Amino acid sequence: MLTCFIHSDGVLSQQTLNRWLSMPYVSFVFVDRAHHRLDGAQILNSHDWRSSGCIHEMALHCQTEYLLLCDLTDEIDIDGLSLKRMLEIAAQTGADWVYSDYFSESGGELLPHPVIDYQEGSLRDGFDFGRLILVRTVAFRAAASRVSGDYRYAALYSLRLNISQKGRLFRINEYLYTCRESATEPAEQSMFRYVDPANREVQAEMEEACTQYLKDIDAWLPPVSLQTVDLREKSFPFEATVIIPVRNRVKTTGDAIDSALGQVTEFPFNIIVVDNHSTDGTTDLIAQKTAMHPDLIHHVPKRTDLGIGGCWNEAIHHDLCGRFAVQLDSDDLYAGSDALQKIADCFYENEAAMVIGSYRMVDFDLNGIPPGIIDHREWTRDNGCNNALRVNGFGAPRAFYTPVVRNLCFPNVSYGEDYAVALAISRYYHIGRIYEPVYLCRRWSGNSDASLSVIRQNAHDTYKDRIRTIELLARKQLIDH
Repeated sequence: MLTCFIHSDGVLSQQTLNRWLSMPYVSFVFVDRAHHRLDGAQILNSHDWRSSGCIHEMALHCQTEYLLLCDLTDEIDIDGLSLKRMLEIAAQTGADWVYSDYFSESGGELLPHPVIDYQEGSLRDGFDFGRLILVRTVAFRAAASRVSGDYRYAALYSLRLNISQKGRLFRINEYLYTCRESATEPAEQSMFRYVDPANREVQAEMEEACTQYLKDIDAWLPPVSLQTVDLREKSFPFEATVIIPVRNRVKTTGDAIDSALGQVTEFPFNIIVVDNHSTDGTTDLIAQKTAMHPDLIHHVPKRTDLGIGGCWNEAIHHDLCGRFAVQLDSDDLYAGSDALQKIADCFYENEAAMVIGSYRMVDFDLNGIPPGIIDHREWTRDNGCNNALRVNGFGAPRAFYTPVVRNLCFPNVSYGEDYAVALAISRYYHIGRIYEPVYLCRRWSGNSDASLSVIRQNAHDTYKDRIRTIELLARKQLIDH
């Protein structure tokens, strides 16, 4: 027998529910606020299956070897043979947590929806396990016993982290069911849900659960371990350098350069545009502007195989790179002429090795678009370096104290390169934050991350999880010593 705990906080067709209830060797328990009154199904008294009360109640209720966590907020088609396949693989691998790829049906079109393998650095509370998760009951109970008793939102996340400490989370790369998905919020908004002030209570709980996990595995960094830096120890030709990596952005690069040139500061600064062998007229545009501005450097790498990270390596090691290396993507703009000054001031106020600002989301014509301002106020000086392992980014613009960042290597990739370096810096140093928008993040169809396919998004998520895995291992070694 298999006990299936169903969350269906929405309206489901009677046909779908009857199909589930007709499956052999499965007993069904509904866990949601809707309290479906159906023959053959039991109902837990918990209000939300993300809560500690619900997790503890499920642990007491289940008497079968395995339990199935099922999110039926959308309709799911699965049969007994697919469930049998999940049980077989769980038994054969000894895994405590099993999930699979699935098909997604929308508008009559059936599309494959692969998920990704779990690794040590898969700490995001939004990790996509699909809609069905098979869990070994003994592991569920042991993990549930260590879930804080007062979570309203983070109990499932805490449960998963607890299971991952000793158990195996195993992905079946087979399409075992179909999910008929209803309308969802735009991807651009969902990816920033964790920094929405309306979700602050949820995120505070998620941070608490993640922090406890990091302490349990000896990867938590106490704030007293972080260092400040002596920003005056070396001399530089410029106080700051704006770094603009670019390839084939003739439509936006001129605006970015003008935004950098328009900065008003109390110190000398320059701009290094790393032109990654553009072929669309961007090179000529940069050359024209360079001829008119002596502190604008047009740098073309010798290598032709560089990603954005590789371009950053070229810029920070340039002889004319200033004390502070400041990001400006070729699609984006500074929010005002005082952005560079504010960033430099923040370095000195915090004696920081890195400064991160806040930004406003805008369209191509600089009109504000949802979700608006991204300020990462979830960051705290005491625990930001630890919570950074849970969230998917640090914010923008990012600025680095050049002597520190020169001791690191940006990964030669075009996604996650900044996240990797920021994590490495946060392992040792304080990071300064600016909570007012000093940057405009321009979203348009030409963005490299616009309208990502599931395959491309999975590749991005897998890479960031790998970066977290590397960072976790590094922090464990640091704490051991």
